[in-house]
Amino acid sequence: MGFSHTLLVYVLVCVHLGVSQHFLRLRPSPSDHLPVPDLKENPDPEYDPREQDLAERTLRKKIGSHFDPNFMSISLPALVNLTASDNQVKLQGPMPNDIKKLDLTETPYGKRVKVGKKARRKFLQWLWTYTHCPVVYTWKDLGVRFWPRYIKEGNCFSERSCSFPEGMSCKPVKSINKIFLRWYCQGFLRQKYCTWIQVQYPIISECKCSC
Repeated sequence: MGFSHTLLVYVLVCVHLGVSQHFLRLRPSPSDHLPVPDLKENPDPEYDPREQDLAERTLRKKIGSHFDPNFMSISLPALVNLTASDNQVKLQGPMPNDIKKLDLTETPYGKRVKVGKKARRKFLQWLWTYTHCPVVYTWKDLGVRFWPRYIKEGNCFSERSCSFPEGMSCKPVKSINKIFLRWYCQGFLRQKYCTWIQVQYPIISECKCSC
């Protein structure tokens, strides 16, 4: 994929010391896997931000202009049911050239058939709708160690094959990065130091029918 070098995910490394297990929180590193898989967090509440660390005014100032209410929320947004069929009907932009330029008059045997303009237009519209790969958005809770903790995450439509005949599926081809705040701790127990740092979180923004 052309965007493989721009995608960022969070990598967590577990280090076993005796009978205790510690989690090292590292900065994002490149990955081809989207959406970002769930993070395996240390369940110890000692690594959670305290109430005074969650002051909204302070955090809004820290995140600044990166706060995007279209893709992030401080509280759980009202759930909106967007069915896959709704996404498919709302085709945006011009018809793709590879569909628009299809020659429907040519057969595999070299003979040519006559196709009326109206029939051609309807078939190409059906084909565009059938092979269209919408991005289906759902709200995801990242947990208390992210701020804002809710992100609108994109997934490629996957309820059926996007090709005719079947065999191909919708896969991500583009992503956008959104800046979130991550509660980051160094050290362990009473020796640890924690603060909010800015991290990039990739979100699928475009999908295409692919092998």
